[in-house]
Amino acid sequence: MVAATLLALLGTAAPAHASTVRPPATACPPNLTGTATCYTGQDANGAYYTIAIPKRWNGSLVVHAHGGPAPSYDPATTTADLAEWAVLVREGYAWAGSSYRRGGYGVRMAAADTENVRRLFADRFGRPGRTYLHGQSFGGNVAAKTAEVHGRGGAYDGVLLTSGLLAGGSRGYDHRVDLRVVYQYYCRNLPRPAEPQYPLWQGLPADSTLTPDDVLARLQECTGIGSAPADRTPSQQRNLDDITAVTRIPERSLPTHLQYATFLFQDIVANRLGGRNPFGTEGVRYSGSHDDRALNAGVARFRADPTAQRDLSYDSDLTGQVSVPVLTLHAIDDPSVFVEHEAAYRATLRGDGRLVQTFTREAEHDELSVAEYATSLAALDAWVRTGRKPAPQSIAQSCAAFDRTYGGGCFYDPGYQPAPFSTRIRPRPGGVAWPAMTAAQEWSWSRVEGVGIAP
Repeated sequence: MVAATLLALLGTAAPAHASTVRPPATACPPNLTGTATCYTGQDANGAYYTIAIPKRWNGSLVVHAHGGPAPSYDPATTTADLAEWAVLVREGYAWAGSSYRRGGYGVRMAAADTENVRRLFADRFGRPGRTYLHGQSFGGNVAAKTAEVHGRGGAYDGVLLTSGLLAGGSRGYDHRVDLRVVYQYYCRNLPRPAEPQYPLWQGLPADSTLTPDDVLARLQECTGIGSAPADRTPSQQRNLDDITAVTRIPERSLPTHLQYATFLFQDIVANRLGGRNPFGTEGVRYSGSHDDRALNAGVARFRADPTAQRDLSYDSDLTGQVSVPVLTLHAIDDPSVFVEHEAAYRATLRGDGRLVQTFTREAEHDELSVAEYATSLAALDAWVRTGRKPAPQSIAQSCAAFDRTYGGGCFYDPGYQPAPFSTRIRPRPGGVAWPAMTAAQEWSWSRVEGVGIAP
């Protein structure tokens, strides 16, 4: 599509700094063949991006922040993301997503790269009529941070957060800290007694040669999690029961959480915080095991380095300083990012009129109903266009029309409200008030040289 046609659809002139050099067109994912024109490239920071413009474009743009974080990203990352969220393009929205410039942890870095792809779209194709942020999982943290840090001046009109990790990094991973120490208390194989010992807050030592398969093999050895219950030893079954009861992590997602509690923590500590510890277990009372007294006496205890905790908080925690409508969608039985993250976010935003939260009777994290995703974006768009805040009930009722087009079903529970975050993830002393980082703290910390996590 030529520039003049694009601009006519937008109903606005190109910004004065717009470039006539477009990124190269490429094949769209198969589920968008014939529906959109796709472009790929790499920005000045090294992040890969993909852009899709539907043939029947409504003039609005969705800027996507993907989940993770993964150890590394490549050019295929954003095209795979586009395929996963093709329904948004089929609904008429242009779509742009960044791979982020590197793998590993870094919320502000990812937010900057998300903002970069928005600017790149505006430079190459003209300013959209409306621009929406969308974040999924870890990308929910990224999108929420993008709205706070880069959302001033009308860059974004609304935010859609799906299955979002919205408690931030300083508290949002505490259940994995608990898993790391509780697992070691029962299993004593990560590390084994004969292996070099290290503090568990490292996840793994920086020079560890263990692979994800190695960690899963040790989990299987201790709990028999991959075996039928009848094939587990009594010791394995008791270990599994105690670990899941104490950490409140579902058995089906325990392997994933343990991987994050080893390899993600290794990245955060060794690569992002210079070996400093941002996590703590002091003052936490564990319960639910067959012998809580022995567990609390024997589990590893450690205290966070205040500067490491500050840097992780500054990088990832949210202040609630958002000036545009925010709509969230979360499965009640999400096994990966617990639904109680939504309670933390509501408390962070003080539950004000900028936020509408919706919940579904699903038990998945990444693949909720396609009809519900289309419903969510339509509800946010209508809210922005009309200024009328939708109710969860009206959003649920509107889903049936999208289900007839896309399928997947509608599983909304309009009356659901999540319990406080502290009822699911054990709080650290003094860690129950929200926001986890106040706007005043953010301002003060931003004046500290070298604060946060480097891009």
